[in-house]
Amino acid sequence: MSAPTLYISRLLPDPVMAVARQQFQLLNDPRDAAPSWDALEAGLREAEAAICTLTDRVDASMLAGTTRLKILANYAVGYNNIDVAAATARGIVVTNTPDVLTDSTADLTWALILAVARRVAEGDAYVRSGAWSGWAPTQLLGTDVSGKVLGIVGMGRIGQAVAQRAAGFNMRICYTSRTPQAPGRLPSQWEQRALPDLLKAADFVSLHVPLTPATHHLINARHLALMKPTAFLINTSRGPVVEEAALVDALIQRRLAGAGLDVFEQEPVFHPSLRELRQVVLLPHLGSATLATRVRMGMICLDNIAALFAGQPAPNQINRP
Repeated sequence: MSAPTLYISRLLPDPVMAVARQQFQLLNDPRDAAPSWDALEAGLREAEAAICTLTDRVDASMLAGTTRLKILANYAVGYNNIDVAAATARGIVVTNTPDVLTDSTADLTWALILAVARRVAEGDAYVRSGAWSGWAPTQLLGTDVSGKVLGIVGMGRIGQAVAQRAAGFNMRICYTSRTPQAPGRLPSQWEQRALPDLLKAADFVSLHVPLTPATHHLINARHLALMKPTAFLINTSRGPVVEEAALVDALIQRRLAGAGLDVFEQEPVFHPSLRELRQVVLLPHLGSATLATRVRMGMICLDNIAALFAGQPAPNQINRP
């Protein structure tokens, strides 16, 4: 039998592309840039399998013309970019890439915590500007991290990994979780709290929830008003979890000390005032961006596709057509 036809919406790391070319018939030569709506629709219509990314909006209208497509392998943990119900109705298996990016995203979360607390980006820009004339007692004074309260919104795999890393900073952990935690599963010193109580208590608030209708603007003007004026907000989950305009207003009014953002409400567009706020560190959605992690994500996509065409269940299937 001939190899299944595979559409890949974005260029993936070289090791992944090498395996894809060996095991499948590629419909296209993927590029770094996101495909147009027409290109994505054509690829899904012609392929038997597809790898899409979190920037590809695959809705019911996109899937309406698919008759050959058997599997959509999403190159991400979250799958809010796919209309899973529409795919299920058409008998299309949808998979994701769980577990593999936990550590890389937790590490980046800590990079943002330290960067905003110790004004790392400001210091780097200051030195590069040529204006630095030497050490001074009051120069770029930051905030201590050690011994502070870390509030984690969403205690899944990534939230837990972030909390575990806080032990080295002797931080107190409080968290919210939609999923009940089994007794003894989490360290007893971690305190579960309602979201308003967490926001009032935390010096750093780190977001680790999926984007769903229930979490859209989970952190809004009302919730931001509960936070300490000395507190920092960190978001490495999904941009629309935060009401971006309300966050900007809180930062401008100094009702919040700063923010570390890896994601934005309308990526790649973001609120123009964020660019001017020195107490904010902005990253271009780098949560899982290590070579090892991105390669593993691609291999998981390929493994799911290969399993399905071998007559086996896809290991990371999230629906049941």
